[in-house]
Amino acid sequence: MLPRYSALLTDLYQFTMLQGYLEQGMEEVAVYEFFVRKLPPGRNFLLAAGLEQALQFLETVAFSTEEVAWLEQTGRFSPKLLDYVANFRFSGDVDAMAEGTVFFTDEPILRVVAPIPVAQLVETRLINLLHFQTLVASKAARVVLAAPGKLLVDFGLRRAHGAEAGLLAARACYLAGFGGSSNVLAEREFGIPSYGTMAHSFVQAHADEAQAFANFAHAQPGNVVLLIDTYDTEAAAHKVVALALRLAQDGIRIKAVRLDSGDLGEHARKVRAILDRGGLRETGIFASGNLDEFELARLAAQQSPISGFGVGTRLLTSSDAPYLDCAYKLQEYAGRPRRKRSEGKATWPGRKQVFRSYGPDGRMVGDILALEQDRHPGEALLKPVMRGGKRLTPAASLAEARALAAAELARLPEGLRQLDKAAPYSMEVAQSLQDLARTLDRQHG
Repeated sequence: MLPRYSALLTDLYQFTMLQGYLEQGMEEVAVYEFFVRKLPPGRNFLLAAGLEQALQFLETVAFSTEEVAWLEQTGRFSPKLLDYVANFRFSGDVDAMAEGTVFFTDEPILRVVAPIPVAQLVETRLINLLHFQTLVASKAARVVLAAPGKLLVDFGLRRAHGAEAGLLAARACYLAGFGGSSNVLAEREFGIPSYGTMAHSFVQAHADEAQAFANFAHAQPGNVVLLIDTYDTEAAAHKVVALALRLAQDGIRIKAVRLDSGDLGEHARKVRAILDRGGLRETGIFASGNLDEFELARLAAQQSPISGFGVGTRLLTSSDAPYLDCAYKLQEYAGRPRRKRSEGKATWPGRKQVFRSYGPDGRMVGDILALEQDRHPGEALLKPVMRGGKRLTPAASLAEARALAAAELARLPEGLRQLDKAAPYSMEVAQSLQDLARTLDRQHG
């Protein structure tokens, strides 16, 4: 579970709006939905992630005495607001798509139903948690699709945008199908297998490269993965072959060698030949170094003999699409549907549901975005997860979310599995929803 973050970790306008609601006695039930307005360039789908941390936040969010005192000291807020936040707890209902679910534009992956001050005050942190993990999981899913059957390890912690980002990104990558992470805390917190080899500095610290390999092997006899591109990659591969004979006498096996620079495909072919001639056919080749789904697809097309990859900076920063155009918007208040009509940011009003249909081969064929009370063919994707601020069932395990993500990726239409932009997935807006939007537009001129 994440450490508690201050409830002050929010935007100022949440408090200014809260004070306005309280002063006017506006505390009727509101409905907010979190969705993505449009897919980033080159993306064909998104993968929902972050629900578990969002629910943890809603279960525990509260203001400490010190935080309330600080708000009072700012001089910005009324006694009514201070009394309200001093006793604040999330008391609403939540419906959501399960983590690991594939989704598309305008489809809500989470809905909050609560008195409007409550639903509004949790907005910022909910977006913060859902946006980031969904962003990284969606990028990681593309890497998984580009390198089927390969060991994929998250190597991005050191360049993540902060400690929480590094930890949650490791979770998002594993959920999407990665085999593990370099992040040790992710193993402790989430049970994600951790992987690690050595840095170039370990080799450089020794006067002799072969001696560095030997020392590392004896220090980590159960996990010998040697980084061989500090100086001359192919020469180092020959040293590994010679060392393997000596290590075998001590019962130590060289599990793999790692490449981290240069033309990875060309180096891998040369190193593979050297290892095979030296009898090390079972020794794998692991590669890292500014990798992303496009580079992995290129290596796959070359039939490169690389058995696993460490993917870091470009993954954890989602470098080609570093943000999602997402929103948490009011869809109903006091029993009446609401609709935003801003240019380029219009919303579909009311409480909604997403119905998904599948073809005879089990692949997704289309979604219908409809009002919650509508009935349409297909699977309803939004499910109740919290009522009255309490979870309805125990937290889903990360293993369950990971299994769902694998199943969802397998059910994607073939075109959407490609890295290039494909024809849009079929997402129909139900007639009832279109009619409701037109009615509201007429009412508001």
